Amino acid sequence: MADIKLKKRSGLGKGLNAILSDSDAVQHRDEVAEVQEIISSISEIAIDSIETNPYQPRTDFDAESLAELADSIKIQGIIQPITVRQLEKGVYQLISGERRLQASKIVGLSTIPAYIRLANDQEMLEMALIENTHRQDLNAVEIALSYQRLISECNLKQEELGDRVGKNRSTVSNYLRLLRLPPAVQAALRDRKLTVGHARALINLENIDQQLYIFERTLKEELSVRKVEELVRQFMTEGNLEEKTKKTTQIEAPDHALVQLQSRLSSRFGTKIQIKRGKDQKGEIKIPFLSDEDLNRLLEMLEGE
Repeated sequence: MADIKLKKRSGLGKGLNAILSDSDAVQHRDEVAEVQEIISSISEIAIDSIETNPYQPRTDFDAESLAELADSIKIQGIIQPITVRQLEKGVYQLISGERRLQASKIVGLSTIPAYIRLANDQEMLEMALIENTHRQDLNAVEIALSYQRLISECNLKQEELGDRVGKNRSTVSNYLRLLRLPPAVQAALRDRKLTVGHARALINLENIDQQLYIFERTLKEELSVRKVEELVRQFMTEGNLEEKTKKTTQIEAPDHALVQLQSRLSSRFGTKIQIKRGKDQKGEIKIPFLSDEDLNRLLEMLEGE
């Protein structure tokens, strides 16, 4: 009996603070267990409770592809859950799965299956970028930009980046080199009008005018990668003959500023605009349209300028 009394007194002797402390510890353990249970399983969460990922590395979503994904979700449902992080109870932020989320909204779903993770901003950015680099539908420029952001914003070296994304250093380096190409070439690569093989051949030229000259010929004549490589070698070989290279560039290479303007206008109006200018500085701007509705759209944009 004495032993029992001593144990009781020992428990009471801890005082109110100790009792409250024990209660806090139990509550903390319960919260940790709840979080562990949440992040280790797939949860169905409300789409309206998900905030956009501010670190989304992908900015170009093809409308037709998105519609096809929406049709698939309508029939098959969400096969691969999205990944989110919990900001507070009932509020989430997207880490990866932007296309699945957007397609689900098109279908009209109110909830979506998701993996819930705990991550700070740095970890969230890294996870989103790495996840996106493994998507099959990601274009070469988007992959290159994601690699660049992982290096600059997540403080990774090329070797570390290669380990994270499962690529060797030379592959990572080749993607990063694509960002040295002129914007017009990058846009064609992004829109898959130009292959990575064509782009890698062009990178070997340091002269932008020469790059753009071969680029324009490639699109116009639908040149093969091998033919582009031959043209590049020709320019590099004749590059030692300064006068000959200069003459070739002046006569055949397009005006760099004009090409840039053409690219900007095409992007602005959503159609491929062509600008032609002769030696007398006279020329024309060609704006194609697909239908009467498209023509009216262009007219409204022009009137608003």
